[in-house]
Amino acid sequence: MFRSLRARLVLLILMLVIVMMAVVGAFLINRTARFQLEDYSSKMAEAFRSEDFVLDLQRAADDKNAPQAMKSVLRAYSGLLGIDTVQRNFYILDADTGESLAGSDDRTSADLPLTSTILAALNGRVESSTRIDDDYMDTAVPISGKQGQYVVYIKDTKDNLQQLIAQIFSLILQALLIGVVLSVLLSLLVSKAITTPLERLTQSTKQMAAGQFVAELEVTGDDEISILTRTFNTMAMKLQQSLEEIGAERDKLGTLFLHMTDGVASFSRDGVPIQANPAAERLLGISFAQMHSYGEVFGALAPLFEVLSVKEPRYIQRELDLLGRTLLIYLAPFGKVATEGVMAVIHDVTEQKRLDDLRREFVSNVSHELRTPLTNIRSYAETLHDTADLPPETARTFSQVILNEAERMNRIVRDLLTLSRFDYGKMDWHVMPFQLDTMLQNIYAAMHLEAKKMSHTLTLTFDHTPIAISGDRERLEQVVANILSNAIKYTPQGGCIDMHVKTDADRVLIVVTDNGIGIPAEDIPRLFERFYRVDKARARHLGGTGLGLAIAKEIVETHGGSIEIESTFGKGTTMTVALPLECLL
Repeated sequence: MFRSLRARLVLLILMLVIVMMAVVGAFLINRTARFQLEDYSSKMAEAFRSEDFVLDLQRAADDKNAPQAMKSVLRAYSGLLGIDTVQRNFYILDADTGESLAGSDDRTSADLPLTSTILAALNGRVESSTRIDDDYMDTAVPISGKQGQYVVYIKDTKDNLQQLIAQIFSLILQALLIGVVLSVLLSLLVSKAITTPLERLTQSTKQMAAGQFVAELEVTGDDEISILTRTFNTMAMKLQQSLEEIGAERDKLGTLFLHMTDGVASFSRDGVPIQANPAAERLLGISFAQMHSYGEVFGALAPLFEVLSVKEPRYIQRELDLLGRTLLIYLAPFGKVATEGVMAVIHDVTEQKRLDDLRREFVSNVSHELRTPLTNIRSYAETLHDTADLPPETARTFSQVILNEAERMNRIVRDLLTLSRFDYGKMDWHVMPFQLDTMLQNIYAAMHLEAKKMSHTLTLTFDHTPIAISGDRERLEQVVANILSNAIKYTPQGGCIDMHVKTDADRVLIVVTDNGIGIPAEDIPRLFERFYRVDKARARHLGGTGLGLAIAKEIVETHGGSIEIESTFGKGTTMTVALPLECLL
């Protein structure tokens, strides 16, 4: 019933009013009673300190009918004593027996009890009793006369005081009733003024807890609740901004998690899968929706307890060959005791490993290609140096070998430098429009003599002339010359080599066909790799570096074209260079 702040505030204010009225009433009643008692005591003391009054009483006590005489005196001084014969009366008592001899109220004088005040007066002492818990006030004064010893006894029944207290109590009750009604009304207004902003704050807090951010609460003052409301608005605004930033970061991380190329999978400490991205499923070839446990996926690489025992930031690294890929697996624990588990990061290093193998092979090939001519140069140079009587003809032969090997090394270095420029994008291109048919005719004329030496039949045909394209003429001429030179070299004596030029939509096709030794099918995909040769011994004997086709491929693709090879081992080869009519450089 009193759980709400408003009800408790009303109850508190009501209790404060009741307590305050009770304290004020008790204090007022007590002070009123004290005032009456003090007034009675002061009147009695004033009266009996009066010399005239006491002398008159003593003279009356000397009279033969002393009680009546003393009664007359007391009646004469009734105003001083406050005698009203209703609530306050006087009595003349016999000092020896305590018997009432006369009084202002003869009807009750015979029933007077012997109070402590009377007993004290019978013993010769003046005594007055004004205790607040007694239902009367009395004063007893001993009077001596010639006729005997008497006691003048004044008794007040406190009826006036009790009536006054009853009236005060009634007024207090009425005031309390009015105060309760007013305090309830005022407390309702005050509690509403206090609790309404708090209720709005509570409602807004509940909505915030449910993830709903309401409009900014109105602030109408500078009191503590207004300061609290203003602080709440600031907190809500900053919290909303923080949640939006966290949401944005979560979305970014979620997008990154879904689309990253590396696989990520997490498992609980019991080995149950928690989450995995598509890359992990693709690399591992499984679906985590089928609840593959840690033991099924990575148990053979590292047991779960072993990974959980690894201290951060350390991790376990394993390599796995799976589905034709080389995967590098990083396993590490995460979280605290209650939420710990294992995180697996899967990195596909297949291409990296392939490139490493290619790099090692490239270095090996370069070393081998350079070592052979260097060895020959050194051998022949040492022979020339150490043999003084070497015949001139032999010396000239040795010198020619040295020059040939040096030129071979120069071609290798030049080709390597060209490929390096391609790799780093530093190749200088001289692009301009030119007549392709004129360039091919020049190449045909230059290669015709070489073909004739091997008794080859070399032909050049065009579907359409003239043909104009844009590009780096010198580089494209290098490509065609290299292809034509390979056709001449790898075609046995008396072969046929045809170079045919035609257009296809927005491309021009240069097709070189020979009936040479051909290329095995398994070697065709690797022909454009650097230093790759089908017949290494024969190619080296013919002076090739194994870089010509790799360079040709880079040049053609940079121009936006392509090179295709079709070959049948032992029957011949067809190479097609496709170039766009509009250069893409």
